[in-house]
Amino acid sequence: MSESVDSTFLQQINQNLGIAHKICLGYFQDAEDRADAFQEMMYQLWRSYESFQGDAKFSTWMYRVCLNTAMTYKRKSRKNTFDALSDRHDQMPASPSVNNEEELGLLFKAIATLSPVNKAVVLLYLEDLSYEEIAGITGLSKSNVSVKMFRIKKELEVLLKKMMN
Repeated sequence: MSESVDSTFLQQINQNLGIAHKICLGYFQDAEDRADAFQEMMYQLWRSYESFQGDAKFSTWMYRVCLNTAMTYKRKSRKNTFDALSDRHDQMPASPSVNNEEELGLLFKAIATLSPVNKAVVLLYLEDLSYEEIAGITGLSKSNVSVKMFRIKKELEVLLKKMMN
């Protein structure tokens, strides 16, 4: 890559770093796994940046690469993880609807129990992406995203009630 391409890449990565952090929190409960997966995501982004054609927003492309990397990494590492989230969740910007760290921790703990596809859908939804954008990133149809979100919300509601009791 040329210097200007390197500079552009680093600028775009830095502007969207929260994407990788959120995906790591959603997929990996263990701090070491999160750190390793994050590093793998950065490598995959750098490696595939030349193939980024600008047809979609950079953040959309970054979501796709990071989600695919997380799912691949998760499949490869079949080791057990701890139930508790570490205190590193403060590295990510909180969703406006979540006011304190305890609620954010519970939300991500509940999200961590979802299937890989459902995790991807809900994490993208929390980023305020439209169903159409989520469909483009995940490869699902827009109507499938809508149905999944309805079911995921119900599932998370039940999980969060259990966790709070």
